[in-house]
Amino acid sequence: MFVEPSELYTHLYPESIAAISGDDERLLIDALSAGTSEVKGYLHAFDLDKLFSAQGTDRDSLLVMRVKDVAIWHYINIANPNINYADREKRYRYSIEWLKGVQKGDIVPDFPKQLDPNGDKINTSQFATGSNPKRDNHV
Repeated sequence: MFVEPSELYTHLYPESIAAISGDDERLLIDALSAGTSEVKGYLHAFDLDKLFSAQGTDRDSLLVMRVKDVAIWHYINIANPNINYADREKRYRYSIEWLKGVQKGDIVPDFPKQLDPNGDKINTSQFATGSNPKRDNHV
């Protein structure tokens, strides 16, 4: 798992986490899984296996924060005991806007790119261009 449940204490108090899940950690794990999947959906141009298999301090700290923001948003929708809902929504929306900026290429994080077996960058854009070889009909 890219982000562990215990790491969410930077974003929510332990008592709030317990109040939402009723001490059922499965709900928190499901929210983390959903948040990670949602973030991955915006990062198709990067090597997701390498990016999300990193552990501990090898992970990109900004990416960890974005996954936490998105996961917490999914988690607090189960119940909202004494949580600043507007602040959480703002953080979620900001994270999504950041991910959209990365997806469009306006924001370029230092993430590993997808490479083909030859080591060349894979074209992961939605559009591909190309042409046939130039014909030479005149001698």
